[in-house]
Amino acid sequence: MIENAMSLQPEVSLLTGITPATSRPLVWLRTYTPGIALCIAVTLAAFGLQLAEQRVFGRAWLEALVLAILIGTAVRSLWKPALYWHAGINFSAKTLLEIAVVLLGASLSAQTLKAAGAGLLAGIVAVVAVTILTSYGIGRLLGLHHRLAMLVACGNSICGNSAIAAVAPVIRAHGDDVAASIAFTAVLGVIVVLGLPLLVPLLHLSNLQYGVLAGLTVYAVPQVLAATIPVSALSAHLGTLVKLVRVLMLGPVILVLSIVSSRSADLTTSPSAQKKPQLAWHKIVPWFIVGFLVLVGLRSANLVPTVLLQPISSMANVLTIISMAALGLGVDVRMVAKAGPRVTLAVVLSIVALTLISLMLIRALGLA
Repeated sequence: MIENAMSLQPEVSLLTGITPATSRPLVWLRTYTPGIALCIAVTLAAFGLQLAEQRVFGRAWLEALVLAILIGTAVRSLWKPALYWHAGINFSAKTLLEIAVVLLGASLSAQTLKAAGAGLLAGIVAVVAVTILTSYGIGRLLGLHHRLAMLVACGNSICGNSAIAAVAPVIRAHGDDVAASIAFTAVLGVIVVLGLPLLVPLLHLSNLQYGVLAGLTVYAVPQVLAATIPVSALSAHLGTLVKLVRVLMLGPVILVLSIVSSRSADLTTSPSAQKKPQLAWHKIVPWFIVGFLVLVGLRSANLVPTVLLQPISSMANVLTIISMAALGLGVDVRMVAKAGPRVTLAVVLSIVALTLISLMLIRALGLA
């Protein structure tokens, strides 16, 4: 039977015109196109609203990047996309955004890195460490289980969902705790993106100061872009740099938590029953961070043709907006109500603490 089926396969391929080699792209298209098309539709709606703002008010008070998040969130809260749409939405939110981050490296030169300085880099490390301890303490004082408190602390202090997903198996977190933490990261992350630019006039922040603040406080790389691009290119570049340094802190944090978790297991579990968590280093240092740094190096060495800088920047911007649409389509504001008031208060207070600590660092470094 198997031999007969294999002998018939070439005939079927001739009749349909589809060979195993050509079927793979077709399967990919059928799987990913619906969700990607939905994200593009939301993006076009965001550009349309931005154009309408410009015609009515003479300027766009809300950029397409922010509008894409709002429209996507509204759609997601009114309608839950079926599984049919998920692959394309996830691809847009993750892969397209990662490509955009890599392309952003072409617009960041060594001069911007020099403006950051060693003091800022050391300060980022200190902020992450202090904020994890502070957020964890807030969660424990509010009565959260130590695993949930640690998930909230790492999510707030490092990189939102990515940190939660990476830390959860290391500390053996319960699935409900992971779901609650990610729900808040998604919803409150959008709120921070929309509200953070209001601090620029309120606190008289320069573009450099605001870029550092956004990089230190906003959860994810795409959200940093959403919070900074409407303010200035310098804010976006420096905010992304600071955020990527925060992401790199995930490795040492997971290593420390793994050691602590393993020692706790040694004290409570027999050696035969112990199962130490494995570190996924490819997730700790993602490919797009490496690609971003490579392009920064090429730009600093003047190996990126000047004529390509504007097209690369435009492509990065479009991909980012599509990713923002996908981000919004993954946010259901009703999920927050399911987590409970203590978790809500813990996350909010942690964000406030992170913001205050970040502002203290900015003032201490004398960034102008």
